[in-house]
Amino acid sequence: MEPHVKISGYSVSHTDITRAIIVAALTLVCIVITFFSISQTLNTLYAQLFYFPIVYATYFYPKRGLYLAGACAVFYEIIAYFYIFPDTSGLILVTGQALLFICIAAVVAFFSEKINASETRSRTIVEKSQSGILLVDKNTLEIHLSNTHIEHMLGYTGEELAKMAFAQLFSNKEDQLTFFKDLDSGEDIKNIETVFITHDKGPVWVNLSASRITDNLVSCTVIDINKFKLAQQALDEIDVQYKQVAENFPTCIIIIRNQMIVYTNPAFEIFSGYKPEELMGTDPITLIFSEDHEDFRNSCRIAEARSSPPGRSEVGILIKSGKIRPATLFFTQIRQNGTPAILINLMDIPGQESLKEQIQHDSKRQRGIISTFAYELRTPLQPIMGYINMLTQDPDSYGVSDETKVILDRCAKSVDRERQIINQMLELSVMDAGNLPLEYSVFAINDLLINLIDAGGYRKLAQISMDVPTDLTFDADKTKISTVLDTMLSNAVNYSTHPRKIQIMYLSSPNDIMHRLCIKDNGIGITDSRLDEIFDPFPIADSAGKIQKFERIGLSLAIAKKYIKMHEGYISVDSIKNLETKFCIHIPKNRPVENENNGT
Repeated sequence: MEPHVKISGYSVSHTDITRAIIVAALTLVCIVITFFSISQTLNTLYAQLFYFPIVYATYFYPKRGLYLAGACAVFYEIIAYFYIFPDTSGLILVTGQALLFICIAAVVAFFSEKINASETRSRTIVEKSQSGILLVDKNTLEIHLSNTHIEHMLGYTGEELAKMAFAQLFSNKEDQLTFFKDLDSGEDIKNIETVFITHDKGPVWVNLSASRITDNLVSCTVIDINKFKLAQQALDEIDVQYKQVAENFPTCIIIIRNQMIVYTNPAFEIFSGYKPEELMGTDPITLIFSEDHEDFRNSCRIAEARSSPPGRSEVGILIKSGKIRPATLFFTQIRQNGTPAILINLMDIPGQESLKEQIQHDSKRQRGIISTFAYELRTPLQPIMGYINMLTQDPDSYGVSDETKVILDRCAKSVDRERQIINQMLELSVMDAGNLPLEYSVFAINDLLINLIDAGGYRKLAQISMDVPTDLTFDADKTKISTVLDTMLSNAVNYSTHPRKIQIMYLSSPNDIMHRLCIKDNGIGITDSRLDEIFDPFPIADSAGKIQKFERIGLSLAIAKKYIKMHEGYISVDSIKNLETKFCIHIPKNRPVENENNGT
């Protein structure tokens, strides 16, 4: 950019100041020479001298040049009339010459405006261009012109670039030599990726193109691709790190792109018996048991749509030996080499049929196994929770960083989840032994639901609407009914799809002998063949090697069913696959006779 100075509030460039001085000097010299020539009656072409300042001024400033031509004509006539009067022929000649000044100025102004308009358009295009533009002398490599975009890109001012050679901008000597070699060939240069040096001596990736304007002048277009190149480098580094992690990951990993397998890790090779070269480029559906094809395709579509939570499917995997192995698949959309792909984490599901048969064979032994198992698991969890809480509550004293604290918080949540499962197992064993009585009381069901929703934070996760009378009361065991409703709310929220919408409805009429309280979601739904299995704490794999799609061990629903049965009621389920599920609890409005003396 050309430097400017302020004169009486106006911004004037150095070039304009220089031109104004030249025009003023030429005009003054012409007036002096004309005055001297006429006064001395010298036979000279003094009138033609005025064309120098007039043409010069009119070329650069068409309108102002006309004003100067008029002023010069007036001065010329005044001087000439003073000495020539009353010579009529001489006066006519002088007037004609004065008018010729203005005519010549008008012609020059007309063509100058055409030329300047073209130059202005070209300069405007350069200045407004979204790319950096440099005009470079091919022979001297001097930078003649730069626009603001390239100045901002490199951190230089226009004056600084004008003092530099174009070769100084290159960071890589080889790229510099290659560019000028191609330039010497006379061909236009397109899309060369190289690194320029900024004013702060830092690197910036650019896309460089060049074309000749004249024999000596070259126009260079510079596009900033620094962010793209840095992101590409980071992506390459992440891809290398990811491959290192995936190769050593203990669970199976499969990556599919365009419905074809493009990667499997060693863990999957061990699981399936296939080698990578046997799977590359094949459709993953060939590894899925035929009855599970629909579930697998749906989970892939959910992942491709970036749905949250990621898709999940429990299917049978056809391994190389011909057997079917049950597995849980977790689907996540990723980008591999800049292209959308789906990452599948596969977790093996061990067979449980023999365990179920053994437990069902002897209910007493079942309760003993569960109780012993639960107590043995809960004992080591207590000190683990204690140590984790100690570290997270006072991280500074134990040198725990913020990143480590986040990991410890996740560990605490996982341990707490295990503790809840263990407590549910103990509760199941107590219920099976018949040692868990009901504590009846009359309570407002609307208040209980609001407390459960607020305590569970469910309003933050879903849109919840309630249609329950505010004065409705239940005569039941409040603690156990609370557990049942919390389980149903948790399932409704967790297995809904976006946007999560939960409806709580009371559907009993005054004449009904049973309360009917329902919770409906807009979730993934349950097939008719699996409606009974969701209440089974130890689901058995079916012929395809699958287990139920909800909790891995359905303790919460199993406990809920037993609690309602203890009230001499039942739970009903209505579901439409991939649309909605409605759980309803049915319990007597009046307390059973044998429990009339329990509670108040």
